[in-house]
Amino acid sequence: MSNPIITLKRGKEDSLNRFHPWVFSGAIASMPNNLEEGDIVDVVTHDGRHIGVGHYQIGSIMVRILEFGTATINREFFATRLAEALRLRQALRLNRDDNNAYRLVHGEGDFLPGLIVDIYGNTAVIQAHSPGMHFARTDIANALTSLEGIDIKNVYYKSETTLPYKAHLDPQNDYLIGGFETNVAIENGLKFHVDWLKGQKTGFFVDQRDNRSLLEHFARGRRVLNMFCYTGGFSFYAMRGGAELVHSVDSSAKAITLTDANVELNFPGDARHKSFAEDAFKFLDSMEKDSYDLIVLDPPAFAKHRSALKNALRGYQRLNAKAFEKISSGGILFTFSCSQAVNKDQFRLAVFSAAAQSRRKVRILHQLTQPADHPINIYHPEGEYLKGLILYVE
Repeated sequence: MSNPIITLKRGKEDSLNRFHPWVFSGAIASMPNNLEEGDIVDVVTHDGRHIGVGHYQIGSIMVRILEFGTATINREFFATRLAEALRLRQALRLNRDDNNAYRLVHGEGDFLPGLIVDIYGNTAVIQAHSPGMHFARTDIANALTSLEGIDIKNVYYKSETTLPYKAHLDPQNDYLIGGFETNVAIENGLKFHVDWLKGQKTGFFVDQRDNRSLLEHFARGRRVLNMFCYTGGFSFYAMRGGAELVHSVDSSAKAITLTDANVELNFPGDARHKSFAEDAFKFLDSMEKDSYDLIVLDPPAFAKHRSALKNALRGYQRLNAKAFEKISSGGILFTFSCSQAVNKDQFRLAVFSAAAQSRRKVRILHQLTQPADHPINIYHPEGEYLKGLILYVE
């Protein structure tokens, strides 16, 4: 072991023995005084048994394990992990002529905790969620452009809002390799503009791809309301599915502009679509009952931390109750939570409470989750963040 050593308290190695990749601050007995954010460290038990190597950072999660056992963390390490991640996406047939948008790296789910990489055509967008990944960004970018089986020409780094502010890293969003070519990507044959420069997350929510495809099969002849539409993903799938009309709602005027551009990209001049820059709750309050018979509720995370859980559950209940109140008889409700702090049982209970409040007969048709390019490390169940239900409302 040549890295700085972090020693655990007696009995605090149990979760690591089960390959959970986080070391919490309360588990640490001792560590060097001169450690800096992002340092590569070795983790050992109280009696000196080596467990793994990882990135150190200040906070509740103090070490994110990159390898259980020994490893040299360098460009070759990242190249190997990225190649393994790509093999999975190739097995899923996500890189096709009619689909060039997908997640290549999903943090702990791809054994690279603290790292997100989304692919949009020839551009990879990197988000670092740990100082260690921030300092490794050049090695990661170079490894991405060297991957066999995929042609990455541009690597954009977008971590200004994802890194811990206490680390004082002052990250700059910018191209690490290449530059801007086009922001149009393809998902299941549909085109969309991706705003990775100023948009949310990496510019598009690729985690809803499978759920958007499912909505397409329910859309024929229906009047569709897409709440919290962001860039309109569900909207143009509904249009391709034969919806009678599609209304897209988001509080952000910029998001609505992007939605309109995406609809025009796929269905130029189609009068079935209309968009509204308006608060979701105000829109639901003001709309007439029976105006829509397919509603999508895909709000931003109501709870980013467990301290906000109680209010978040109230928010999900209130939102879904309003949809149950207004949706037509025989309507379909797609409802989601992307809050990692809200587990699927808590979300389901909030939706159940909303259904009971409405006193309508409601049946679950599908229980939804994140797609396979957002894999869940079996030893890290916290990686299951996206929950969804498709409901039939009599």
